[in-house]
Amino acid sequence: MPGKRSDVISWDEFFMRVAIAASLRSKDPKTQVGACIADTNHRILSVGYNGTPSGITDDAFPWEDSDDPLFDKHNYVIHAEANALLNYRGSLKDVQGATVYVTLFPCQECAKMLIQAGVGEVVYLDDKYHDTLGAQVSRTALETCGVTYRRIELSDDALG
Repeated sequence: MPGKRSDVISWDEFFMRVAIAASLRSKDPKTQVGACIADTNHRILSVGYNGTPSGITDDAFPWEDSDDPLFDKHNYVIHAEANALLNYRGSLKDVQGATVYVTLFPCQECAKMLIQAGVGEVVYLDDKYHDTLGAQVSRTALETCGVTYRRIELSDDALG
């Protein structure tokens, strides 16, 4: 009897690939972000991507940066982590200690939501805003509240 296959992907890679797949649903022309929340038993609780609220038509949405707050996408887009939390239909106690896999390090608002929901770890792929004040606030909040975070790298073939 042959042995089992040994070249399987890790849980980290599996869940990050799910987050990457979710990011492919984003209509944002500049930044596509996906998130996947997995519980402590390696079960997917929810996924999300950055996009508009359900009542706003993507086609009529301002997808640009603008000095006019009424036409700046940042004032309308719901981030992937927030959507993953909002998409979850179970009890928030299931999120206690869970890991969120996200393709971009969380902004300060998402970090606060993840902390409040009880997420125990953030695993991220990219940290392009690392030196911004918002990313510094995110790291401080996560560290202060005992939420660990770490970056992972995937092979180029995993990224498509």
